[in-house]
Amino acid sequence: MKRSMAGFSLIEVMLTLALLGLLASIAAPLTETLVRRGKEQELKTALYQIRDAIDAYKRAFDAGYIEKSLNASGYPPNLNVLVDGVRDVRSAKGAKFYFLRRIPHDPFTTSKRDDDGGWGVRSYDSSAQNPRDGEDVFDVYSKARGKGLNGIAYGQW
Repeated sequence: MKRSMAGFSLIEVMLTLALLGLLASIAAPLTETLVRRGKEQELKTALYQIRDAIDAYKRAFDAGYIEKSLNASGYPPNLNVLVDGVRDVRSAKGAKFYFLRRIPHDPFTTSKRDDDGGWGVRSYDSSAQNPRDGEDVFDVYSKARGKGLNGIAYGQW
């Protein structure tokens, strides 16, 4: 009868703590993978939004809604133009086209103070293998180092 009134034995407590430690060691890598997968999804979404806005700018340029110059490629001169807007040359009231509400931030870069959201930019004149900036923005890429869960480097997404 005295046994039922006593607490847990030291062996029972140690066994319980060992099981909890084992479960925690199994769950930690899983949660790390889930967080990384979430950031990769954010990266995919942000790249899609920016690239879609660049393509919309090019379509508006080709359609004659944006003022053309002789040596212009038709791509925006920088990412901020997509947010600030460009004047519609067909509008008598001086209306503007806006392509993005804000520049999405690269979830893998640490600095959030960049005007360009932490993105690397590729001009129309550069190759995909050796991207470099120039007079326009043809494409964007992540400056983050490392590879994604799919085995492809973030800068090549």
